[in-house]
Amino acid sequence: MGRTKEAIAEGLSIATAAARLSLRNRILVETIARGGHFDGDVFAEFARKTLSSLADEQDQAAERVTHQRKRAWGRFSDSSGTHDYRDRDTRNLRRRAKQSHGVAKELRALADDPERVRQLVAAARIAAWGDVEANLSQRLDVEGMTADADPEYATMRRARMDALRMVDLARLASQAKRRAKDKAEAAEAASEAAPTTGGGKSGKKKKSAAL
Repeated sequence: MGRTKEAIAEGLSIATAAARLSLRNRILVETIARGGHFDGDVFAEFARKTLSSLADEQDQAAERVTHQRKRAWGRFSDSSGTHDYRDRDTRNLRRRAKQSHGVAKELRALADDPERVRQLVAAARIAAWGDVEANLSQRLDVEGMTADADPEYATMRRARMDALRMVDLARLASQAKRRAKDKAEAAEAASEAAPTTGGGKSGKKKKSAAL
């Protein structure tokens, strides 16, 4: 297999994977999120449209490269950037355009083949179910896990107890000290506000006697 055929095969593989991913997401949205039923014919039509759209993108890429090759022809000065092509790049640009056209051709052939489209839909459906199964399994593992079954339970329990000692108990101790201080200050204020035994005059006499 030559370099061009290898590049076309690789490009087709990448584009097919992109189509399968798009189809998988469509299946998830229509059947899970919206509660619809799986209809192979409907998804086959979506697959054909997706493949045709990818083929159009490859043709457009080939046209851009062809335009760049024509601009580069006869230019021998130093390049000023990655896409500032010169005459020495024309051969490589011609090859890239041919490869893009080749991928587009293969994608359209795939879209026109009912059996290959059916296989693509089946692969996307399996991938979609795999995602659903994995999510359900993970959720059940988390919700159904007991302390004995959780390998990290002991470690997490120690972490929670450390957090309790460092944060919760420290905060409770601080609150208790603050309440005791407030209570003592309130008692002292009440004692100072209480009237002196013997009344005000007696107090004055004692003060005079002291003088």
